[in-house]
This record gives sequence, structure tokens and C-alpha cells, in this order.
Amino acid sequence: FISQSSADPLSTLLLAQLIHERKMAEAVLARRQKDKRIPVTILTGFLGSGKTTLLNHILDDPHHKLRFAIIENEFGEVGVDEKILSEKTNEEVIEVINGCICCTVRGDLVVALNKLHSKIALFDAVIIETTGLADPAPVAQTFFIDDDIQSRYVLDGIITVVDSKCILERLDEDKPEGVENEAVEQVAFADRILLNKVDLATPLELFAIEERLKKINPTASILRCQNSEVDPRQLIGINSFNLDRVLDFDPQFLRTDLEHEHDPSVLSVSCRVAGFLNVTRLQEWIGEILKDLGANLYRYKGVLSVAGRMEKFVFQGVGMLFSGDFRGAWAPGEARESRFVFIGKDLDKQALTEGFLACQCTEDLRFKVGEKVLALTGAKRSKNGGWTEGVVIATWDDGNPYRIELGGKEGVNVWGPVDTDEFVKKA
Repeated sequence: FISQSSADPLSTLLLAQLIHERKMAEAVLARRQKDKRIPVTILTGFLGSGKTTLLNHILDDPHHKLRFAIIENEFGEVGVDEKILSEKTNEEVIEVINGCICCTVRGDLVVALNKLHSKIALFDAVIIETTGLADPAPVAQTFFIDDDIQSRYVLDGIITVVDSKCILERLDEDKPEGVENEAVEQVAFADRILLNKVDLATPLELFAIEERLKKINPTASILRCQNSEVDPRQLIGINSFNLDRVLDFDPQFLRTDLEHEHDPSVLSVSCRVAGFLNVTRLQEWIGEILKDLGANLYRYKGVLSVAGRMEKFVFQGVGMLFSGDFRGAWAPGEARESRFVFIGKDLDKQALTEGFLACQCTEDLRFKVGEKVLALTGAKRSKNGGWTEGVVIATWDDGNPYRIELGGKEGVNVWGPVDTDEFVKKA
């Protein structure tokens, strides 16, 4: 106990924080005891807005004291997001649904929720992360039209993440007749809107974005953030979904005979292969994609197995904005495989798949440490055609097949980036 007279400001702040955290957990658990139904939060937002990053922040936060079951929805046939969820997540309560959760696989959501209910002792609440192309309305509708789901779960709130760099362009995008603009629907149904990536916009641009969002949804709170960092206490256990509000602006919300139609020009290309990829080939391939397809790419992400590295290479991007790094080691005995998904307009599935497969390699090499080789070090029109004699002094050095010490130049090393005669050959 800290008395008000003896406590310093920091102690008072910490005490207040602890009390708030305890009350949050108690509020969720009290609702469970009173209502007996499990609260569900829907995370939505257009492709690349930062939903999975937000989800990991919630899962990693030590303050809310809650355990979550997760339903991951991905538009492509190959799932990626479940591979980059926080390691703190219990794998027994993760369900993955591939396809559009708001239309073609809506029945799978009911199956997943019923399956999770049999493990109710392992979690306190459910978080559903929808694909970026999902209209949240049919997902929310599930909790009001299915008797079993309605008796077991209660919709706590819809959280929409928007990308300050791209959101106005998405809201203004022309769609074919009869096709909804998913970005508009995601904003309209939100109980909380996270205006993410605020570092990529000016104060005036942020003000204009907020004004636009308020015109679509005047009742939702807007929280500015960077890297999806928001206190989970503002998102979970908020009891904010209001059916009457939704019926006011969408009187047909509870109708089950209406179909959601996607823009047919928006495609998903995904691939999954066992084994290893060469990091140099991979970098060249990604660079070509950004140069040739950047304007048409809504979202791309992948978890890759790079030869010579024990860490997973995780990449993601929106349009020309790409990020990727090595994170999280492959577990002992874990199958080494690579998977990616690209979502965008008018994508060439065959070209993307062939380009990805061309990055494949093996960890078995032609040359051993100590062997003499010729390394390509200069222009092919120069003396010796650009080849310099050297000795292999290391293999699989930072993802490169060879580190080569050049002959007669002690201490001068080069990498052999690909194990082919194009870069390294027998002396």
C-alpha cells in the first residue's frame, strides 16, 4: 500500500497503471462470469496497413494478463501470417482460414469458432484478423445470425487499421459496378480506427485524413500511431460494438442473401516450396518486382529459408515500400521451407512463380575450403575476362556460398554470391 502523502509521482503513476491493468483483466473476466460468452475482437484494415504488427503488439504486451485464441484469415492459398505471430501465442488456439472470410469461406469461420470453443479453458478472448480485402460486415454478422455462435461468443469491437500513406488513394479507388470499396467498408464499421504510419505523412495530411475518416464514420475514435503501437487497453475489452448504430447506416446488415463481390482484377499469387533460396538471386528478384510491378502491388509478404542462414528471412511491403530482415531462428528439426504471397492488380502468376523458383538452391557446394578457384571480380572485357585466382577460405558466409581470398592479395576477400560458373569456377 502506498499512501498519497508519502508516494512520489512515479510510484503513484505505477500504482495507477497496475490498478488499471488489473481492472481491465477483471472487467473481461467479469463479463465472462456474468455473460458466459467469450468476447471477440475483429482486426480489419486494408492490405499492408499494419494489422499483424498490431496483433503481435497485443500478444506481447505483459499488462493485460489475458490469453487469446487467434483466427488468422489470409486471401492467398498459402498462409504467411501464422508463421510470424508472436512466439508467446499458444499454437493450440490458432486457426487459419485461407480465402475471403467475408464471402467464400464464411462457413469456415463458424467451424473455427466452434472448434476453438472446445478449448475454452486455454483462452479468455478471441481475436480475428481478417484479410485486407475483407468487408467486416459479413464477419460481424456471423455473431448475430448463427444461434450457436451467438450463444457462445459476443462481439466486443471492430478495430480498423489504416495506412496514412495510402488510405486516401484506397478510399478514392474506382471499382467496377456492383463491387464494394473494401477500404470504405472497413472504416464505416470500425469502433476504433488506428491511423497508422503517421511518420509517413505531414501534420496537414493527417488532419485531412482524419476529416475524411470522420465523414465516413463520425462515431469511431481515431488513434494516431506508428508501427501499430497502441495500448491494448484501448482496443480489448471495450464493449463497443453497437448493433443499433450499424443498422442505422446499414439497414440490410442482418440480411444473409446479399453477396459480397471482389474486384476481379485483384489477384493473389502465392507459392510454397521446401528447401533453400539463394540470397543474391532473391534480392535481384525482389528488386525486379518492385521496379516492374510496384504500382500494382497492394501487398506482399513472405517467410523465406535462405541458404547459409539459421534465421528466417521475413519480408513484407506495400507498393514500392519494402522491408525485410532476418528474425527468429529455425527450430531444431523444423522443416526448412519458403512461402510468399503477392496481392495486387493484373498480376502475372506464372512470371512471379517462375521468378521465385529460380531463386532455389542447395546447401551442397561444388568447392571446399582450401580449394583454388577463379572468382569473377571485374568486367568481362578486362584482362583475364574479369577472373581472378583465389582460395576458398569459408563457405556459407552471411548467406553467400563462398568467401574467397584473392591470390597474391593477402587480406583481400570477395564473396562468391552464387554457386555457378557465372561467378565461381574451377581454377
